[in-house]
Amino acid sequence: MEQYYINKKHGERLNKMISADGTRRNDMERICLFYIIAGVDDLYFKRSYIYDFKKHIIKSCLEEKTVDFSSGIQTLVRLAFNLYNGYRDHNMTPLELFWHLDGKNRLIAQNAIRLRFPCEATEA
Repeated sequence: MEQYYINKKHGERLNKMISADGTRRNDMERICLFYIIAGVDDLYFKRSYIYDFKKHIIKSCLEEKTVDFSSGIQTLVRLAFNLYNGYRDHNMTPLELFWHLDGKNRLIAQNAIRLRFPCEATEA
C-alpha cells in the first residue's frame, strides 16, 4: 500500500486514521475511504464531518450539506463513499467524477480505485 502514498504526510495520516478506527488491514473498503480523506488537506481537516470514528460509520455530509466542500472535494467524497459502500447519486459516472478533479486529486482517485480493485496483468 505504501507505493500509493502521495507523500510521507499522506501515509502518516492514513495510518493514523486506520489506527484511530481500529480498521483491519484487509478492510479495503474502509481503507480506501481513509486513503482519499488522508490525501487531501481539506478532507483530512474535515474528517469528523465525513466519518464517525466512534460508531465506525460514514456521515451523510453530502445530503445534509453539513460542511462546505468545493465541487472537486465533493467528487472525492462521492468516490470515497462509493468505494466504501456502493453509494451512488446522479453525479457518479466516471466522466462526472473525474471532470472536477485536478491532477493530484485524479491521482488520489485512481490510486484509491486500484487499492479497492487490484489488477494484475497476465500474459496471454
